[in-house]
Amino acid sequence: MPVNQQILLDNRPHGEATVDNFKLVETATPALQDGEVLVRHHYLSLDPYMRGRMNDSKSYAASQALGEVMIGGTVGEVVESRHPKFQPGDQVVGMGGWQLYSVVDGNAPGMLRKVDTTHVPLSYYLGAVGMPGVTAWYGLVKIIQPKAGETVVVSAATGAVGSAFAALAKARGCRVVGIAGGAEKCAYATGELGFDACIDYKAHPDLKSMAKALKDACPDGIDGYFENVGGYILDAVLLRANAFARVAVCGMIAGYDGQPLPLANPALILINRMKVEGFIVSEHMDVWPEALTELGTLVAQGKLRPRESIAHGLQNAPEAFLGLLKGKNFGKQLVQLV
Repeated sequence: MPVNQQILLDNRPHGEATVDNFKLVETATPALQDGEVLVRHHYLSLDPYMRGRMNDSKSYAASQALGEVMIGGTVGEVVESRHPKFQPGDQVVGMGGWQLYSVVDGNAPGMLRKVDTTHVPLSYYLGAVGMPGVTAWYGLVKIIQPKAGETVVVSAATGAVGSAFAALAKARGCRVVGIAGGAEKCAYATGELGFDACIDYKAHPDLKSMAKALKDACPDGIDGYFENVGGYILDAVLLRANAFARVAVCGMIAGYDGQPLPLANPALILINRMKVEGFIVSEHMDVWPEALTELGTLVAQGKLRPRESIAHGLQNAPEAFLGLLKGKNFGKQLVQLV
């Protein structure tokens, strides 16, 4: 069995996460038992939710255990199998974590899924046609429930979730406005992803300026908002929201280091009779087949063209992850392992 490399959570961050929170180790890969599958990972997914798991605090999921392999989505190839459903050479997606290899129980529901790379590149199953894409689909379709002609807004617009959100919302006849960091990302949002407008939050770093920019970009107000960030951007959206607007709360990256995120005008939720709903996409596995079918079709039709930022080598995963938290990535952040 091959020697494995793993990145563990060595200690918990106090405030901002650093590379010193992680530890790279080598370990022997255990021999397969009946029903198990050995997977060689090709790509590792880096996602903002991982920062919340590093804290030892109450959240929607258990904290990442110290001394254990960092959690994370992976795509790769079956290299050995003692399960009849999987054969060497099968390309698969799973939650293999920050390591080169994983041994997976082939009978565990949802742990390993074969994928078809005929029309969809393998790496896309960690982004547009994976968990981030389904996240965008659920927040839009099940919570925002847009009607044609409505205006919807998404923060972190050029990331894996935001780019899928744009394609899905345009397919439903919406006006789609993004919020992203930097002129280059905003040009990509409108030029390639199909956004009708994109606001550079770096050019609008406070509530008053952002609210004015949203007013200009959304002359008919905001009917739906997909929240990835929190902070003053949410405050600005509330100021521009229409009556009966819907907010799908997916992430609050502005508060992942532990600082509180107070709302400036929470009464607007009442005044506008708004629906604000948080969700965790892994709690809604029943919708994944429908969502993945639509997302795969959009990719195959060229209507969803996500960009990827790729770090090379497992040892560079911590640095790439910290860069993701600061918005240094352009599109979906991956680590290539082969």
